[in-house]
Amino acid sequence: MGMSEQPGGEPTIDMVIQAHQALKSQKPLVQCLTNNVTVNLVANALLAAGATPAMIDNPEEAGRFATQADAVLVNLGTPQGDQVKAMHKAASGAHQAGKPWVLDPIGAGSMTWRHGLALELLEHRPTVVRGNASEIMGLAGQDGSARGVDSAMSPQSAVNAARELLIQACTVSASGPVDMLLGPLLDRHHNGPALVEIGGGSDWQPRVSGTGCALGAIIAAYCAVVRDPLCAAVAAHVHVAVAAELAEEHAQGPGSFAMAWLDALDQVDEHLLRQRGLIAVRWLDA
Repeated sequence: MGMSEQPGGEPTIDMVIQAHQALKSQKPLVQCLTNNVTVNLVANALLAAGATPAMIDNPEEAGRFATQADAVLVNLGTPQGDQVKAMHKAASGAHQAGKPWVLDPIGAGSMTWRHGLALELLEHRPTVVRGNASEIMGLAGQDGSARGVDSAMSPQSAVNAARELLIQACTVSASGPVDMLLGPLLDRHHNGPALVEIGGGSDWQPRVSGTGCALGAIIAAYCAVVRDPLCAAVAAHVHVAVAAELAEEHAQGPGSFAMAWLDALDQVDEHLLRQRGLIAVRWLDA
């Protein structure tokens, strides 16, 4: 698919629908270096959304594979020695090959060693940094008063931190009750970045381990089929949020929500995106 045919432009529901159709038709291959708590859910969520997962996170294969994959996710949930080496190789391989990659800096800001690791990985210029508000603030060196991997901060408070991280990443996403996405749009003449707010979703999402990790992987998948990283991230967030709303209608608790959410990731279509997608865009001053 030529870049000129790729979905892009303004982050509207029409763009999300185009991106969703591109994801379903192209089934991009997403290499995931993710944590051992959520690896199964991440793989299944990618499959349900319409992508193809490859959980290749050893240092012997990760770097070379990243140059061949359509996109890469690096998630700092449970980094161990060999996987850390593989993360550096995959991030470097993706960057050098011009492949999009997503950094999910779990625990950055609250734990010193992994914070340093996240800063090192930032040097490979991720396409998207996706975290909760505390992680985004922590990564930018602001006090996010993070409690481990939970988000104690509102996404609004992460906007300034996200702007700082745009020096090293194309787009930054701070998840919360309202998701905040920040980044420039390639085809616009605005000097400042766009701030996109994504509503919807479900209160069950934070109560199932791995929904955020899966979102990071789905962002990577959309980055493979959408030219503009901000639009790709918007499409992923809307897809995930609409699926979570659908799942909540069928769930009795966290366990059944997780199963219903996987089903709903597959069931999302143009009609549901139009009916339920919530996107608000505003421009920040340069």
